[in-house]
Amino acid sequence: MNIAFLMAPEGVEQIELTEPWRAVAAADDTPLLLSTRPGRIQAFHHLDKGDSFPVDLVVPGGAATDYGALVLPGGVANPDALRMDEKAVAFVRAFFEAGKPVAAICHAPWILVEADVVRGRTLTSWPSLRTDIRNAGGSWVDEQVKVCHEGPNTLITSRKPADLKAFCAAFTAEFAKQSTGAGAGR
Repeated sequence: MNIAFLMAPEGVEQIELTEPWRAVAAADDTPLLLSTRPGRIQAFHHLDKGDSFPVDLVVPGGAATDYGALVLPGGVANPDALRMDEKAVAFVRAFFEAGKPVAAICHAPWILVEADVVRGRTLTSWPSLRTDIRNAGGSWVDEQVKVCHEGPNTLITSRKPADLKAFCAAFTAEFAKQSTGAGAGR
Protein backbone atom coordinates (compact mmCIF):
# COMPACT_ATOMS: atom_id res chain seq x y z
CA MET A 1 0.00 0.00 0.00
CA ASN A 2 1.22 3.53 -0.71
CA ILE A 3 1.78 5.66 2.40
CA ALA A 4 1.96 9.45 2.00
CA PHE A 5 4.53 11.35 4.07
CA LEU A 6 3.69 15.05 3.98
CA MET A 7 6.20 17.74 4.87
CA ALA A 8 7.17 21.31 4.14
CA PRO A 9 10.25 22.06 2.00
CA GLU A 10 12.21 22.82 5.17
CA GLY A 11 12.04 22.10 8.87
CA VAL A 12 11.09 18.46 9.35
CA GLU A 13 12.79 16.74 12.28
CA GLN A 14 14.93 14.20 10.40
CA ILE A 15 14.50 11.24 12.76
CA GLU A 16 10.72 11.76 12.71
CA LEU A 17 10.88 11.25 8.94
CA THR A 18 13.53 8.52 8.65
CA GLU A 19 12.38 6.15 11.44
CA PRO A 20 8.70 6.06 10.34
CA TRP A 21 9.88 5.78 6.70
CA ARG A 22 11.95 2.70 7.63
CA ALA A 23 9.00 1.23 9.55
CA VAL A 24 6.69 1.65 6.54
CA ALA A 25 9.27 0.08 4.20
CA ALA A 26 9.85 -2.79 6.66
CA ALA A 27 6.10 -3.46 6.59
CA ASP A 28 6.40 -3.88 2.81
CA ASP A 29 4.43 -0.71 2.14
CA THR A 30 5.63 2.07 -0.17
CA PRO A 31 6.45 5.43 1.45
CA LEU A 32 6.11 8.48 -0.80
CA LEU A 33 7.42 11.91 0.14
CA LEU A 34 4.97 14.72 -0.66
CA SER A 35 5.76 18.38 -0.20
CA THR A 36 4.43 21.77 -1.20
CA ARG A 37 7.28 22.32 -3.68
CA PRO A 38 9.21 20.01 -6.03
CA GLY A 39 12.88 19.18 -5.59
CA ARG A 40 14.23 18.23 -2.20
CA ILE A 41 13.17 18.88 1.38
CA GLN A 42 15.69 19.97 4.02
CA ALA A 43 15.54 18.00 7.25
CA PHE A 44 16.91 19.17 10.59
CA HIS A 45 18.38 17.72 13.77
CA HIS A 46 16.50 20.13 16.04
CA LEU A 47 18.00 23.47 14.88
CA ASP A 48 20.92 22.11 12.83
CA LYS A 49 20.62 21.19 9.17
CA GLY A 50 20.46 17.49 8.49
CA ASP A 51 20.12 15.63 5.21
CA SER A 52 17.94 16.53 2.26
CA PHE A 53 15.46 14.12 0.70
CA PRO A 54 13.90 13.99 -2.79
CA VAL A 55 10.24 14.92 -3.19
CA ASP A 56 8.20 12.26 -4.97
CA LEU A 57 5.05 14.33 -5.50
CA VAL A 58 3.86 17.89 -4.96
CA VAL A 59 0.67 18.36 -2.92
CA PRO A 60 -2.00 17.42 -3.61
CA GLY A 61 -0.11 14.60 -5.38
CA GLY A 62 -3.35 12.79 -6.06
CA ALA A 63 -6.30 12.14 -3.81
CA ALA A 64 -6.32 10.70 -0.31
CA THR A 65 -7.93 7.63 -1.86
CA ASP A 66 -4.66 7.00 -3.74
CA TYR A 67 -2.96 6.22 -0.41
CA GLY A 68 -3.57 3.73 2.34
CA ALA A 69 -2.57 6.16 5.08
CA LEU A 70 -0.79 9.43 5.92
CA VAL A 71 2.25 10.07 8.13
CA LEU A 72 2.92 13.59 9.42
CA PRO A 73 6.44 13.99 10.84
CA GLY A 74 7.08 16.89 13.18
CA GLY A 75 9.75 19.42 13.84
CA VAL A 76 8.61 22.91 14.83
CA ALA A 77 8.97 24.67 11.45
CA ASN A 78 7.58 21.82 9.32
CA PRO A 79 3.94 21.71 10.52
CA ASP A 80 3.94 25.45 11.09
CA ALA A 81 4.68 25.96 7.37
CA LEU A 82 2.24 23.24 6.28
CA ARG A 83 -0.67 24.74 8.19
CA MET A 84 -0.21 27.95 6.16
CA ASP A 85 -0.58 26.07 2.84
CA GLU A 86 -4.24 25.60 1.82
CA LYS A 87 -3.48 22.61 -0.43
CA ALA A 88 -1.59 20.81 2.33
CA VAL A 89 -4.38 21.45 4.84
CA ALA A 90 -7.01 20.21 2.36
CA PHE A 91 -4.90 17.11 1.63
CA VAL A 92 -4.72 16.26 5.34
CA ARG A 93 -8.45 16.89 5.85
CA ALA A 94 -9.22 14.56 2.91
CA PHE A 95 -7.68 11.59 4.77
CA PHE A 96 -10.13 12.11 7.61
CA GLU A 97 -13.04 12.49 5.20
CA ALA A 98 -11.98 9.30 3.38
CA GLY A 99 -11.67 7.34 6.65
CA LYS A 100 -7.94 6.72 6.11
CA PRO A 101 -5.58 6.37 9.10
CA VAL A 102 -3.31 9.29 9.97
CA ALA A 103 -0.18 9.17 12.14
CA ALA A 104 1.28 12.42 13.53
CA ILE A 105 4.20 13.00 15.89
CA CYS A 106 5.53 15.89 17.97
CA HIS A 107 4.42 19.27 16.51
CA ALA A 108 2.64 17.68 13.52
CA PRO A 109 -0.81 17.96 15.15
CA TRP A 110 -0.66 21.70 14.39
CA ILE A 111 -1.76 20.87 10.85
CA LEU A 112 -4.56 18.70 12.29
CA VAL A 113 -5.75 21.70 14.29
CA GLU A 114 -5.66 23.84 11.14
CA ALA A 115 -7.57 21.18 9.20
CA ASP A 116 -10.25 21.24 11.94
CA VAL A 117 -10.11 17.47 12.49
CA VAL A 118 -9.29 17.17 16.21
CA ARG A 119 -12.75 18.05 17.60
CA GLY A 120 -13.93 15.11 19.70
CA ARG A 121 -10.63 13.25 19.31
CA THR A 122 -8.08 12.27 21.96
CA LEU A 123 -4.46 12.74 20.99
CA THR A 124 -1.01 13.48 22.25
CA SER A 125 1.76 15.73 20.93
CA TRP A 126 4.70 17.80 22.03
CA PRO A 127 3.37 19.34 25.28
CA SER A 128 3.36 22.93 23.98
CA LEU A 129 0.49 22.03 21.61
CA ARG A 130 -1.92 20.91 24.35
CA THR A 131 -3.72 24.27 24.56
CA ASP A 132 -4.04 24.47 20.75
CA ILE A 133 -5.52 20.96 20.69
CA ARG A 134 -7.93 21.69 23.54
CA ASN A 135 -8.98 25.00 21.95
CA ALA A 136 -9.72 23.09 18.72
CA GLY A 137 -12.06 20.74 20.60
CA GLY A 138 -9.71 17.82 21.15
CA SER A 139 -8.62 16.12 24.35
CA TRP A 140 -4.87 16.12 24.99
CA VAL A 141 -3.14 13.34 26.95
CA ASP A 142 0.48 12.97 27.99
CA GLU A 143 1.12 9.45 26.70
CA GLN A 144 3.92 7.91 24.66
CA VAL A 145 1.47 7.02 21.88
CA LYS A 146 -2.29 7.46 21.59
CA VAL A 147 -4.47 5.54 19.15
CA CYS A 148 -7.88 7.18 18.77
CA HIS A 149 -10.76 5.41 17.01
CA GLU A 150 -13.34 8.04 17.97
CA GLY A 151 -14.01 9.63 14.61
CA PRO A 152 -14.16 8.93 10.91
CA ASN A 153 -10.68 7.38 10.86
CA THR A 154 -7.94 6.05 13.11
CA LEU A 155 -5.62 8.74 14.46
CA ILE A 156 -2.25 7.69 15.88
CA THR A 157 -0.23 10.37 17.68
CA SER A 158 2.98 10.53 19.66
CA ARG A 159 4.88 13.15 21.66
CA LYS A 160 8.53 13.24 20.62
CA PRO A 161 11.50 11.45 19.05
CA ALA A 162 12.04 9.39 22.20
CA ASP A 163 8.63 7.81 21.54
CA LEU A 164 9.42 6.75 17.96
CA LYS A 165 9.70 3.03 18.65
CA ALA A 166 6.21 2.89 20.19
CA PHE A 167 4.84 5.29 17.56
CA CYS A 168 6.13 3.22 14.65
CA ALA A 169 4.83 -0.03 16.18
CA ALA A 170 1.40 1.49 16.76
CA PHE A 171 0.92 3.08 13.37
CA THR A 172 2.26 0.12 11.38
CA ALA A 173 -0.20 -2.15 13.25
CA GLU A 174 -3.07 0.23 12.46
CA PHE A 175 -1.99 0.63 8.84
CA ALA A 176 -1.88 -3.18 8.48
CA LYS A 177 -5.53 -3.30 9.58
CA GLN A 178 -6.33 -0.79 6.84
CA SER A 179 -4.57 -2.82 4.17
CA THR A 180 -6.44 -6.00 5.16
CA GLY A 181 -9.76 -4.18 5.38
CA ALA A 182 -10.09 -4.53 9.16
CA GLY A 183 -9.75 -0.76 9.60
CA ALA A 184 -12.08 0.17 6.77
CA GLY A 185 -15.29 1.96 7.58
CA ARG A 186 -14.17 3.44 10.87
